[in-house]
Amino acid sequence: MRRRPPDFRRPVRRRLSNAFWWTLCFVAVLLFVFILSKGSQIESRPVLIKRSYRNERIMEGLNITEEMLNPSSIARQISDQISLAKAFVVIAKESSNLQFAWELSAQIRNSQILLSNAATRRAPLSITEAETAIRDMALLLYQAQQLHYDSATMIMRLKAKIQTLDENVSSVSEKSSKYGQIAAEEVPKSLYCLGVRLTTEWFRNLNVQRKFNEKRQIDTKLKDNDLYHFCVFSDNILATSVVVNSTALNSKSPDRIVFHLITDEVNYAAMKAWFSMNNFRRVTVDVQKFEDFSWLNASYVPVLKQLQDSDTQNYYFSGNGGDSRTPIKFRNPKYLSMLNHLRFYIPEVFPALKKVVFLDDDIVVQKDLSDLFSINLNGNVNGAVETCMETFHRYHKYLNYSHPLIREHFDPDACGWAFGMNVFDLVEWRKRNVTGIYHYWQEKNVDRTLWKLGTLPPGLLTFYGLTEPLDPSWHVLGLGYTNIDPKVIEKGAVLHFNGNSKPWLKIGIEKYKPLWEKYVDYTHPLLQSCNFH
Repeated sequence: MRRRPPDFRRPVRRRLSNAFWWTLCFVAVLLFVFILSKGSQIESRPVLIKRSYRNERIMEGLNITEEMLNPSSIARQISDQISLAKAFVVIAKESSNLQFAWELSAQIRNSQILLSNAATRRAPLSITEAETAIRDMALLLYQAQQLHYDSATMIMRLKAKIQTLDENVSSVSEKSSKYGQIAAEEVPKSLYCLGVRLTTEWFRNLNVQRKFNEKRQIDTKLKDNDLYHFCVFSDNILATSVVVNSTALNSKSPDRIVFHLITDEVNYAAMKAWFSMNNFRRVTVDVQKFEDFSWLNASYVPVLKQLQDSDTQNYYFSGNGGDSRTPIKFRNPKYLSMLNHLRFYIPEVFPALKKVVFLDDDIVVQKDLSDLFSINLNGNVNGAVETCMETFHRYHKYLNYSHPLIREHFDPDACGWAFGMNVFDLVEWRKRNVTGIYHYWQEKNVDRTLWKLGTLPPGLLTFYGLTEPLDPSWHVLGLGYTNIDPKVIEKGAVLHFNGNSKPWLKIGIEKYKPLWEKYVDYTHPLLQSCNFH
């Protein structure tokens, strides 16, 4: 066979050599990558071991909580020194020893730095590094004891300071009570203006008098026991108007409602004028003055007899009560006002009636009250909402149980109740001579040893064992001095603004004022002229 020329064999050799070199380069690269990966694994192994070792060292470090609780710990000793030194700093400042207070504060900082360093490095304090700080602080504490900055001195100083603070609080509280009482007793200018304008209108306008006389001719309604009779004893025209208006607007049968209003000589003409000029959904309104009651005299009424007594007048009007000054809350002439005590003479005021609902003038009615007249009092005289959910509303809160008469006749834990919305069975009242019971206790308290003030204490005595508890939703109290659950207010039939913060005063509780004000027609010409807003 004939061989091919070399020119024809060269290209094949080239192709073989190129493939060989490419294969060799590929193997070299793989080898290099393999070596690098093995090297990184070898290098990373000590790092993991080192990190695990560090965590293990931290876990074995200082436990600060155990160190501070250990009684033999140096850190605990320094901490106790710091606590004592801080107390001495306060006393040193009060004693005007500012230099010593500064030295104590500086040493406190040094000791705190030691504790901070120990906590940071996670190692307990050694005696060597803490010795100087402990010794320096001990010297300062010893010096403080030499200056009588010991525990006994601290206690005496604190007691003196507490006593001073108590005296300041008592003084401020007394002033607050005094000014609050004055604000509550003052008649706003707008109310005074309204009374004057209405009185003028009554005597100037014969039509107003004619309207009132025409309404009074419906005399049969005033004695009809099939109707709903309400009574209010007040000298506040606007407040009484709100009671009548709110009752009428929320009543299902306003034409069956009769209001008996009793006022005094000063406000009699103004009260007649207001209720003659305004219509309350056909509600019958009768106005009387207590000065017209012939039976109301000093020989029959103990309160009127007490008014003539100079000691009683001095107690209530001057504020001098025997050996000590009378508390401000007792020095209020309203507690001897006949309008306040007339509630104990309802059968005499309304001799033809069998059942009445008594309402205070600081209430608002927001439900129909006709169901009150069908409540069975179970032979009792007074239907009232009890207030003994708290211990301070029981009998012992209102009465003097150191007196034998009180102690022998009344249970100190008996449940109290509230005036302001009461259902009175006048038939049972007359049968049991409840007014006579009231007279008995009023005469026994001529020296004010049974109770101090108000009509509720004698009411609790008079109606003891004669009171039928009503559902609490009939009468919600406290809107004149405290916060009430909104749900309780919403369910309440009668809302009572008892307390000093009456809704017609500037000191009234703002969030409760709208409940009262929505029954006031501020567009009335007389109210606008007297600047009611």
